Amino acid sequence: MVSTGDTAPDISATIANGEVEAFELSDHLGDGPVVLAFFPGAFTPPCSNEMVALQEHLGDFHDAGATILGLSADSAFSLNSFREEHGLEFDLVSDMGRDAIDDYGVRIDIEDLGLLGVANRSVFVLDDDGEVTYSWVADDPTNEPDYEALLDAVASA
Repeated sequence: MVSTGDTAPDISATIANGEVEAFELSDHLGDGPVVLAFFPGAFTPPCSNEMVALQEHLGDFHDAGATILGLSADSAFSLNSFREEHGLEFDLVSDMGRDAIDDYGVRIDIEDLGLLGVANRSVFVLDDDGEVTYSWVADDPTNEPDYEALLDAVASA
């Protein structure tokens, strides 16, 4: 599992930003902190709550110069619908191949919901050089991160 002090693995995936486009994490480094918020699945209550909470703090993240990216194994088309339904103004990354989920060591199965090989709820803050300056991984995927601690981590990245 990726942890604080590690160099973040690059991510090549598909971005849901209203369109569906190729995404490279390396293209987003160097312009301030990057927050990678992995979540199990779009349209599930805890994931909706987390993404809406990130949206509610988006101004604070932008004030700190940060880019927020949500990542899940959902298709980019589902993620665009999810963005639209919840009014999310940050991009979501579709990791249907689970490469990033595996590279960051956050793959889990939530068998009760039939979600297999999805991302555990986790957050990583990367600095301009791609070093992980903050990491949090849920003990239980229904738990949300401490948003104030996350904002503090972004401010010091």
